[in-house]
Amino acid sequence: MNAILVAGATGNVGRTVVAALHARGTPVRAFLRDEDAARRLLGPGTEFALGDFRDPASLARALRGVDAVFLTSADGPEKVAHETAVIGAAVAASVGRIVKLSSPHVLIGSDLVFWDWHGRIEQHLRASGVPAVCLRAGFLMSNLFSAADMISATGRIAAPAGDARIAMIDPLDVGACAAVTLTTDGHAGRTYRLTGPQAVSYHDVAAALSTATGRSVRYVDVSDEDARAGLSASGAPDWPAAALVTIKGAYDPDNLFHANQNIPPVPV
Repeated sequence: MNAILVAGATGNVGRTVVAALHARGTPVRAFLRDEDAARRLLGPGTEFALGDFRDPASLARALRGVDAVFLTSADGPEKVAHETAVIGAAVAASVGRIVKLSSPHVLIGSDLVFWDWHGRIEQHLRASGVPAVCLRAGFLMSNLFSAADMISATGRIAAPAGDARIAMIDPLDVGACAAVTLTTDGHAGRTYRLTGPQAVSYHDVAAALSTATGRSVRYVDVSDEDARAGLSASGAPDWPAAALVTIKGAYDPDNLFHANQNIPPVPV
């Protein structure tokens, strides 16, 4: 097999995909901007393709001779442009497969920007004609690390999640699934919903953290207004703060279909 290109290779999921592909003996090429950071995060054995999503020439170079692409990028207003650029370049390079990391729900035109972004990218991917797989992964457990400083300083973990139960998943499991769909046949055209084995509330998270750390950790459900204010005070851009209220409104604590959304801890 020729190399598989991993876009977003230094992200929480991207680097687990790199590791899972190495474990399967598959050559890996990582598309990235910062080689020094990549060497720290990815270790030896990975070929680096330096470039930028906004640079068509660098995308063309990165895709030369690859069999498949794992597609993800940082969340933000440019996400659709970045990922559709990769898809277009993959078509031009006659890449045989794209595996896209997506969100549990996709809906073009949704007030929740994450759903809209992924909906538009998935639509573009289907129209491209490239055999593709969508991995609709739920809440990443690694997101809880963003609350580490808050927990250390205050003994609290705050989130606008109420009593909702969330089927959290380890990024390592997402990476393992991606490696399988990138390297084995029978997945083209499929969409897989990836969750953890059990839906848990933030009350459960706090209890587990209390046991693991040996100190009392308490969950605080914050209001929409406090969530917005906390994110703004932390220097977060406007779009995640605006999306937060919509995310909370999408929750139904008794409906596990809605229990896989990514509700990040917020600073208070």
